[in-house]
Amino acid sequence: MSDGRNNLGGWRTGHPSSDPGGRRGPPGTARANTAETVPVLRSPDVSSRLHAVVGMLLILAVSLVLVVSLAFIFSKNPGRTLWFFFLGPLQNRYQFGNMLNGAAPLIFGGLGVSVAMKANNFNLGGEGQIYAGAFIATITAIALKSLGWPGAVLALLAGSAVSGAAAWISGFCRAKWNTSELITSFLISGSLILIINHLVTGPFLDQNTNLLSTEKIPESFRLPSILPPSNLSAGIYFALGAVFLVSVFLSRTRTGYEIRMTGSNELFARYGGIETGRIAMLAMFLSGALYGLAGGFSVYGTYYAVIKEFSSGLGWNGLAAALVARFRPVLIIPAAIFFAWINAGARMAMQFSDVTLEIASIVQGLILLLATSRVLLNLFIRRPW
Repeated sequence: MSDGRNNLGGWRTGHPSSDPGGRRGPPGTARANTAETVPVLRSPDVSSRLHAVVGMLLILAVSLVLVVSLAFIFSKNPGRTLWFFFLGPLQNRYQFGNMLNGAAPLIFGGLGVSVAMKANNFNLGGEGQIYAGAFIATITAIALKSLGWPGAVLALLAGSAVSGAAAWISGFCRAKWNTSELITSFLISGSLILIINHLVTGPFLDQNTNLLSTEKIPESFRLPSILPPSNLSAGIYFALGAVFLVSVFLSRTRTGYEIRMTGSNELFARYGGIETGRIAMLAMFLSGALYGLAGGFSVYGTYYAVIKEFSSGLGWNGLAAALVARFRPVLIIPAAIFFAWINAGARMAMQFSDVTLEIASIVQGLILLLATSRVLLNLFIRRPW
């Protein structure tokens, strides 16, 4: 019997159940099978949380050093490049507001990844789930425009539910047939993007604009703006509220405890009576639903319509933010702001110096490499999460 330590990259802490229901083992076998080989789930202490914070700060610090190095390598005027890269997003209300607005969907996406990972699932379908949530929310909002704000809420929930259902399929396949949710979520995401591209540029194309986009949602459905003339909207408040709710859900509710127990050691959770198959599907559904909210609030607060592939990169950046935060909901806020700052700084540097926008992609790739580096993280973190 495996003790759960022989896993791939630390992502698997126990073998998945062959029974989708995750039923309890035979009477009298739980103690004998788990006493020596299965570790007991322990609550994170203050020290481990401090190690997570220090590990995240180390990753961010090394990333900033890499930014400086890249500026000296690729720019003929590195001082000017670094000025606009680091201080450009902070120089006025417009740039600062846009930077914070870019962090909002990353917070939702990071929360989605974190919820799935707490149950030892990895949701790679964020790109398609954000796109699907935005599209369903948009067309539903247009159809329910006569209902006022209740219609806006229903449309947002509809988009979130569809995205959750797309992720739930991957959880179901894992629980039923032990398939890899990494592969199935990624494949489903790619299919969703192609389908929605066809719908946006075909049956739902707005003929009154030169953009490849749907019709705009009603003005009464749009979120209030903050820090005008920037694009920052009240969606940032909903993102921060989601962090609080997810934190409470994972740490203070029975279902949250079952999710964490399943993620810590699935075999031990099954012998404890937890239906790990159901928990896996629920965690994936919640993960997709949070991704769907990222798309819905992007439409409600920023774009007011679904522009073809407007969400490209949001899913991966949300994943990166969650990795840097080590899947801790509260730490996702600074991680998301950091990635939004990197993107905004790269745009400013591109406009006012001699570097290209790809410098942001290089930095993000290096951050992902650092965030997944076991050698670097183990310097400060005793447990992966």
